[in-house]
Amino acid sequence: MNRRQALAGLTATTALATVPQIASAHAKRDAFKYALNMSTLRGHKLGFMKEIEVASKAGYRHVEIWINTLQDYLKNGGTTAEARRHLNDSGIVVEDAIGFATWIVDDNAARTKAIEQLKQEMGILAEIGCTRIAAPPMGATNEAGLDLKKAAERYNTILDLGDQSGVVPHLELWGFSKNLSRVSELLYVAVESGHPSAKVLMDVYHLHKGGSGLQQVGWVGKPFIEVFHINDYPASPPRETIVDADRVYPGDGVGPLKDLLSILKNPEKPVILSLEVFNPTYYAQDALLVAKTGLAKMKQVTQGV
Repeated sequence: MNRRQALAGLTATTALATVPQIASAHAKRDAFKYALNMSTLRGHKLGFMKEIEVASKAGYRHVEIWINTLQDYLKNGGTTAEARRHLNDSGIVVEDAIGFATWIVDDNAARTKAIEQLKQEMGILAEIGCTRIAAPPMGATNEAGLDLKKAAERYNTILDLGDQSGVVPHLELWGFSKNLSRVSELLYVAVESGHPSAKVLMDVYHLHKGGSGLQQVGWVGKPFIEVFHINDYPASPPRETIVDADRVYPGDGVGPLKDLLSILKNPEKPVILSLEVFNPTYYAQDALLVAKTGLAKMKQVTQGV
């Protein structure tokens, strides 16, 4: 065997030995990150800084904030620099923010105002290190018939804002809405926007409420999903009359969560599961207990997925 053959054989052997290590590394990668959506503590009225403190003490490293809670903190003398320092000290990353700009509506004046609102909100979020903001069909929930082609064009517009600010708007499904209540509508607007930054934000409760069901998540390409709102729904009340306040912890309802999580699992990167409930029973309990319970419930339902 000459030197060249020996080197070729050594290279092949090394490459083969590396394959199991790469496979093992992929196998060990966490499929999910666990986040606390501050809707879960909204009834406790803690304020921005205290919400972050509770999340950290409960064991979270990721959160979804509500933009108006951050804005209230800033109006009362806080600064984005202080907020970011508090986040860093707490070991918390703000993965997404819940906003309510009426970017999708037909009214030109309202939509222009919403664009300016989003610019300001994205600027604030960028300063605290948040790279996403929810983009629900706010203002287009009561009357059916929104032109989805126009909605896609409007989504493209705010995605351009996201490219400029570094804060990407994620198109959000609202099951109770007359528009963007179903996966088919959500996907059409996201795809038809023609924008490479397009992302969608779905929710166990909203998928149930809107009638799409959880299995339709399988129709959504994995690159479209970075954050997913997790919760559960009880057998009663029925879908037609169920409301936000009826949401329960993951695993405490009847939703087929194991099947959903298997669909969501992305071998390329972890999906952020964000606990979003509005249950008044939980609001009556200690905030830290609620946060800890929610984290334990999320970990329990993802076990073995």
